[in-house]
Amino acid sequence: MNTIKETLDYILKAIIPDSEITTEERQEGEMAIFEISAPTEIIGRIIGKEGKIIKSIRTILNLSFPQTRFLIKIKE
Repeated sequence: MNTIKETLDYILKAIIPDSEITTEERQEGEMAIFEISAPTEIIGRIIGKEGKIIKSIRTILNLSFPQTRFLIKIKE
């Protein structure tokens, strides 16, 4: 896992195995934007109660890649 995208994919597959989750990466200036696409019934499991899971994912990525600015978006 050398990139943020690989790490994000690994974490998502650990949370929800055997699902149709896809992540797309794009650059806007110095910021990397990751868009997570998943079925509606799975999005709640990615976000978690009160957003705790997605906040934890962001924290892990911030600690793993402190020099990189990124934004995670979830789309249905």
